[in-house]
Amino acid sequence: MAGVVVVGSMWGDEGKGKVTDYLAQKADAVVRYAGGNNAGHTIVYDGKKFALKLIPSGIFSGHEVIMGNGMVVNPKAFLEEVRYLNDAGIDTSRIKVSDRCHVILPYHLEIDAIQEKRKGDKNIGTTKKGIGPTYVDKYSRIGIRMGEFIDEELFLERLKETFPMKVMEYPELEEKYSVESIFEEYKEYAKAIKPLVCDTGMLLDEYLQQDRKVLFEGAQGAMLDIDYGTYPFVTSSHPGANGVCEGAGIGPLYIKEAIGIIKAYTTRVGSGPFPTELFDEVGDLIRERGHEYGTVTQRARRTGWFDAVVVNQSRRMSSLTGISLMLLDVLSGFETIKICKAYRLDGKEIYGLPSTVKDIERVEPVYEEMPGWQEDITHVQSFEELPVHCQNYIRRIEELIHCPVVMFSVGPDRNQTVVLKDIQF
Repeated sequence: MAGVVVVGSMWGDEGKGKVTDYLAQKADAVVRYAGGNNAGHTIVYDGKKFALKLIPSGIFSGHEVIMGNGMVVNPKAFLEEVRYLNDAGIDTSRIKVSDRCHVILPYHLEIDAIQEKRKGDKNIGTTKKGIGPTYVDKYSRIGIRMGEFIDEELFLERLKETFPMKVMEYPELEEKYSVESIFEEYKEYAKAIKPLVCDTGMLLDEYLQQDRKVLFEGAQGAMLDIDYGTYPFVTSSHPGANGVCEGAGIGPLYIKEAIGIIKAYTTRVGSGPFPTELFDEVGDLIRERGHEYGTVTQRARRTGWFDAVVVNQSRRMSSLTGISLMLLDVLSGFETIKICKAYRLDGKEIYGLPSTVKDIERVEPVYEEMPGWQEDITHVQSFEELPVHCQNYIRRIEELIHCPVVMFSVGPDRNQTVVLKDIQF
């Protein structure tokens, strides 16, 4: 076994990119296995900040990066990101794109916007990047895969089959697009991407058979899982470690470690239930201190106290072996800090997330209150250097989520990550 998985274990934006970038230094290849350009990673590399939406953040490691079959890829957005990295002097020739991932075409973005508009005040709050509609086509078996996309003749054939079906469902599309207009634009993108496309599942199998070190990089957060998240306010894939095998084309025995990334508090972007959400000046202060604005959308993130129920749900579904606790420094200066250890529903304490939004919206957080710390911890380089109250906070989180904290961060730079246990591939 030589695979390590890094997954967000809340609702996304936990700081996966930083941890992936750190662990990628040890890896031979970094793989992303789900989602599309609706998920962003912010990486600080060589003193510069980079925002990535599609390409695995392991691109900065100098090793091979793989975009797995479970992803949905917008060719135009992908090539823009390639240029963005190339302009910064980053080599992108090491990218491999699965021939089985599905292609996001312009009508998918339009459908996304139409659906959100039709739902009115019941909308999901998607990024309108066409992710959901592309996955719908995938499971309706009318999607266009990358292997078809890079074959010009086959791409046109499949487009002629698929686009008229979408127009029947969404007549508005005919006002903006035609088979010919899409084909003429996107065939050029296909030519540019073609040299990077291969059977990435077979490539990964070769790596793992050779005991090479592979890092699997999650996108978004496990609580947005299509089955186990706060449905229907979820994404259209499996962002947790449970999605690796299907989305990368390898078996579970290749996975040795699964590291969950969590914040020292909780955030969420867009619509959906959020039991520990804060609507006061404390929530505002956490947002500003943590710079809690979306990488992709720049939307202000909703903020709240740490929720052990949410993280336990993620731990179970991803079989987490360790936790990386991020943005611990944001909580410095509070007199007291709260941790949600359970929910109260209909007078009973529960420790699992209800399956319906109606019930999640009815739960009351059961809080523990702990003393805060006043010291600046941004220069701390060991657990022992942390203030006692901060140490106690970490230990209590470990007890509540039944998983050890193996690293924590006290700032955005790579050298502000403190490793408590070396992660072995």
